[in-house]
Amino acid sequence: MKRITLKTGLLFAMMVAFGTIAVNAQSKGERKEPPTYAKLIKEMDKDEDGLLSKEEVKGPLKENFSEIDTNEDGYISEEEFDNAPKPKGRPRN
Repeated sequence: MKRITLKTGLLFAMMVAFGTIAVNAQSKGERKEPPTYAKLIKEMDKDEDGLLSKEEVKGPLKENFSEIDTNEDGYISEEEFDNAPKPKGRPRN
């Protein structure tokens, strides 16, 4: 009787573990929404002047700063951010 209970418990634990792994693997494929300008200001605006300079931004914004800053004033405005070319996602396998 103890062996059957032990085997049943072990089988149940393995099923739970594999189920958790499967759920985690599927959730990694979810797409995140692109950040809003307000969120970027909140996260990156170090001097709290309401503007994003090249020194404050990172990632694709920093890499493409000169293309995004169309009026060449040294800052990315909300309008420039909204009109910026969207970064290409990673190719799916």
